[in-house]
Amino acid sequence: MSTEERTARLTILIDPRKKALFERLCAEEDANPSQVVRRLIRRYIEEKQGRPWTPREETPSGAPVRRKRPASRGHE
Repeated sequence: MSTEERTARLTILIDPRKKALFERLCAEEDANPSQVVRRLIRRYIEEKQGRPWTPREETPSGAPVRRKRPASRGHE
């Protein structure tokens, strides 16, 4: 599984009217809100870093992103 396919939850608070309008606009472009937010975040990162984002980015501390390995399954 690529880094792009892994997920982490981001919870935000937003005005209910703004949320409803955002969801409607997303639906009009046949996208779900998560897709649009991911696109907005990627653009923001690229703007701030001045270069295209790649899946092998480092954390803000400069340390490489470490991923947990899936637990091995034993016989049940």
